[in-house]
Parts: sequence; C-alpha cells; structure tokens
Amino acid sequence: MTPALKALGSGPRSAASKELETFPNPNAGRDYAIRMEIPEFTCLCPKTGQPDFATLRLEYVPDAKCVELKSLKLYVWSFRNEGKFHEAVTNEILDDLVAATRPRYMRLTAEFYVRGGIYTTVEADYRMKGWSPAERVDLGPWEE
Repeated sequence: MTPALKALGSGPRSAASKELETFPNPNAGRDYAIRMEIPEFTCLCPKTGQPDFATLRLEYVPDAKCVELKSLKLYVWSFRNEGKFHEAVTNEILDDLVAATRPRYMRLTAEFYVRGGIYTTVEADYRMKGWSPAERVDLGPWEE
C-alpha cells in the first residue's frame, strides 16, 4: 500500500489569487539579482476572447522584501480568464509586484506567442528613486 502524499499537491487545490505574499530579504545589505522564468502565463484577448500565451521573465534587485514563489504562481494564474491587452497586462503585473515588494530595481519582459502572424514582446521596468547598480565586474569567459 502506498502511503498518502504529504508534499505539495496532496491536499486541496489552491485557487488563483491576486494576493502577492512577500518575505524579508535575507541579504538586504547586498545588491543581487533574482531572475525567474514563468513559461505558462495565459490571459484572454480582449477583442476575440481567444487565449494568449506568454513566457514572463522577471528580474529584480530586492530591497527589504522578496516575492514568495507560490503566491506569484497563483497570482499569475489569476489572469487566465481575464481579457487584457499585452501592454496593459505586462504593466499591471509589474505595478502589482513593485507595490508588494518595493524593489531597488525590477524588469518584467512578457514574450507573447504568435497571434495573427505577429510575436509581441513587452518590456517594462521600475527603478527605485536614487538607486543605481554597482558597475559589473567582467571576469572573462567561464572555462572548463
């Protein structure tokens, strides 16, 4: 007999949610980048009602708070049945993430799959007033 699952997925399914949860940045004294790729974003075309699919790429330098991943997943899922233009939904998501986390810097790139023979990519960013990144150090290529 197989024991009952205790990991994620063994209990009731989670519902989509507009609530973004955060946790304290464990290294708030240092600038570092967090990069996330979200390949299963969907919303609806506001004109036709047909589904639009996109890969979201989120990059940010946190300040005091980081976004919690499961809440981000449920937040992204909440757009599944909403009619939104690509430009509008990208900026709405960035605005909500900035409001929740107040990062030093954040960029959201939304790469929408082909629709009518056209691929659309929308990129929006936010920079905390007064913040600028340290100069990047180039250590050369990674060699094996």
